[in-house]
Amino acid sequence: MKKKTKGIIIGLSASVLIAQTICAQPTAESNALAIDTVWTLIAAFLVFFMQAGFALVETGFTRAKNAGNIIMKNLMDFSVGTLAYAAVGFAIMFGTSSLGLFGTSGFFLGTLDPSTGEGLWQFAFWIFQVVFAATAATIVSGAMAERTKFTGYLAYSFLISAFIYPVVGHWIWGGGWLGGLGIIDFAGSTVVHSVGGWAALAGAIILGPRTGKYTPDGKPKAIPGHNIPLAALGVFILWFGWFGFNPGSTTSGTNLSIAVIAVTTNIAAAGGAISAMLTVWIRFGKPDTSMTLNGALAGLVAITAGCASVSPSAALIIGLLAGVLVALSVEFIDKVLKIDDPVGAISVHGVCGAFGTIMVGFFASPAYSAASGSGSLAGLFAGGGIKLLSIQCIGVLAVFAWTFSMAIAVFLLIKKTIGLRVSEVEELKGLDIEEHGMESYAGFQIFTTE
Repeated sequence: MKKKTKGIIIGLSASVLIAQTICAQPTAESNALAIDTVWTLIAAFLVFFMQAGFALVETGFTRAKNAGNIIMKNLMDFSVGTLAYAAVGFAIMFGTSSLGLFGTSGFFLGTLDPSTGEGLWQFAFWIFQVVFAATAATIVSGAMAERTKFTGYLAYSFLISAFIYPVVGHWIWGGGWLGGLGIIDFAGSTVVHSVGGWAALAGAIILGPRTGKYTPDGKPKAIPGHNIPLAALGVFILWFGWFGFNPGSTTSGTNLSIAVIAVTTNIAAAGGAISAMLTVWIRFGKPDTSMTLNGALAGLVAITAGCASVSPSAALIIGLLAGVLVALSVEFIDKVLKIDDPVGAISVHGVCGAFGTIMVGFFASPAYSAASGSGSLAGLFAGGGIKLLSIQCIGVLAVFAWTFSMAIAVFLLIKKTIGLRVSEVEELKGLDIEEHGMESYAGFQIFTTE
């Protein structure tokens, strides 16, 4: 009996000790870690919701016969991309650096440790990073809309999430060579948006234009989207999600610069919408809705690099210039380069992403950068000379060279193997019927009377 009683006492003592350990009084450090974890997760959920925004924008800007196909591609971007990034991409992006070029450890999430608070925070960090990877991948969907084989697109989604995007992410965010130079790309104008934009450029070039897009003498013909209100809802969702995208990139709810980042993000978006509207109004006599929507996105993309490093007034300038730039870029790509981009993804994400990254070299303010911990170099207009501007330009050019060349190689490989483009008959019938065996608007018909 004594031995049994002693055993019970020891067992109870151990239970009490465990309970005391689990329910230990919170400290300033544990509270800060909890706040950072919750903030990072909330931001990740907001960025995930941007997938819905992209899906609606792309669906609205394209024809009804391809709506289901657009939705499927956006869904698979995230689904395929999640597994690719978990298996390979995260390790390449944040693993132990090899010559500043790519990571070499942590494959299949092997470095995530659930036994400590800091280790548990790493799970939140991974969720935040995977939704960024999915954003880069899904940008390409719109530029390749209405003529891409679904199987070919699945192969592309895997490769960009597993390799192309993570390498750029390592260069700038994962301890790579561009980060070592001091480049400022706080939330990914280049890492995320330019990667998606340049991959979209490669895909649109390899695919060629949609049937009927250009006349025999090369003049572009408008192919209107079927649902502008749907596209507008998508833009509002993206604008909302951007408050997770940019402020969330602190990955710290205790970093009060999230307030400044939210302000610069919002001001740039508003400036982009207004200047794009005015640009097309002056050029064509009407305040075009679709271009105004893209103007808001252009402002958001452009400010993403410097959102934590520039003042609100500088953010307004960047947004206003981005709105003008996207309007001119869409027209140039369509009419001069004759590249068919149904939603303007190349201009919004590639061109304006590069532009926004370069603008940091002009407007970066040490006061704002120091508050967010986003860098110490000053821009040209803040007395820093051309050092930061040069670094920003080097980063833009390096990422373009890597992404465009790799995307060209990937799309050519897919084209030569499983195929990249549907047949002309399939394209004319619509990808919903031909690729998925269904209609997005089943039972809906348009009747004409004579």
